[in-house]
Amino acid sequence: MTRKDWRIGIAGLGTVGGGLVKFLDERPGFAPAGGNAIVTGICARSRRPALSAIPWFDDPVELALSDTNDIFIELIGGADGPAKAAVEAALSVGKPVVTANKALIAHHGASLAAVAEAQGVPLLFEAAVMGGTPAVKILREAMVGDDIEIVAGILNGTCNYILSEMESTGAAFEDVLSEAQRLGYAEADPTMDIGGFDAAHKITILAALAFGCAPSFASAEVEGLQAIETLDIRLAKDLGYRIKLIASAARSEAGVSIRVHPALTPLDHPLARVGGVLNALFIEGRRVGRIFVQGAGAGAGPTAAAVAADIADVMTGAVRPVFQAPAPALRFVAPVDGAQAVGRAYVRLLVRDEPGVIASITETLAEAGVSIDSFLQKPIAGVGGVPIVLTTHLASESVLTDAVNRIAALPSMLEAPRLIRIARI
Repeated sequence: MTRKDWRIGIAGLGTVGGGLVKFLDERPGFAPAGGNAIVTGICARSRRPALSAIPWFDDPVELALSDTNDIFIELIGGADGPAKAAVEAALSVGKPVVTANKALIAHHGASLAAVAEAQGVPLLFEAAVMGGTPAVKILREAMVGDDIEIVAGILNGTCNYILSEMESTGAAFEDVLSEAQRLGYAEADPTMDIGGFDAAHKITILAALAFGCAPSFASAEVEGLQAIETLDIRLAKDLGYRIKLIASAARSEAGVSIRVHPALTPLDHPLARVGGVLNALFIEGRRVGRIFVQGAGAGAGPTAAAVAADIADVMTGAVRPVFQAPAPALRFVAPVDGAQAVGRAYVRLLVRDEPGVIASITETLAEAGVSIDSFLQKPIAGVGGVPIVLTTHLASESVLTDAVNRIAALPSMLEAPRLIRIARI
């Protein structure tokens, strides 16, 4: 349907919502399809005097159901509660929905897709992943003619900033986190970011788009940054790697593996070169080969631009499955057993400076069935022992874990061994 004016209802006036209202006020006719996008209703926790000319709704569900808007924009956040209720309400009456809510889509994407497709209306969420960088559109539209093997990326700017600053300044994790909070890069409660959960929501969505399965956040294996030390960053670089928080989704005969964890990334890999608060995505397909894209993953301008792009898509009248297959055909994929995943690892040990230590370590690894790829012994002042770092050849994670547990029991160990995966990208 072609309209001269498209009436927009916006629930949530945080950073993104405020940026979107400002953009639509300045450029209502931005969409290539023609027509104007005009905000005709808003809802937020507190009223804004500067927006008093726009009709106000105290309840997001009331806004979602109101016939004063044609497109409902959900920017409240949260997997459940008012955000979910409002989106379900809008879809139930056949109203297009645009959201930036990664948690909502990661947890409830399949059920929401079923309602949207039954009503024949779009449910769009470009802004939910990588802000203004078009990760969702690449997988949903540009790569439908390919078979994707792996999607991996840096999907949380807060974590990337922390790791970049730890490397460049030598400061400890806690100190860099405090500075990130002061600068506004990290929340007062940073658990969602540094715990890896924000990135896990995003890679769950990308996995659904890449592999035609239902989003399943519960299937993701998640490990955060809290255990990473500056010493590991220094030693990894000596070995030719940079530590990044990598979110990945890969397909195999066993199913789909969705993981978030710190990983050593080769210095010459594009993901290793992404610094600061930037996000980046690496995609490998059978026909297209390797694709790499990076850009701003958050902020009022970039994220509001992604929401606006989805509004423009609604204005064209195009409707497609929410994911890569109609909702009834979406597969609920069982997670791959992470313990049986095969990979390489970095193992850092802190040992007493005494004869026979290296021999006992190598013998223990051999008994466990782990082969050493590289070995580095580098005395460092102030660490209270001698750091030994080794990288392994391919082994299952269950075998690697067993080997590390055996090493931890050696009398020469001064602290528990540190194991960090090496990225397979």
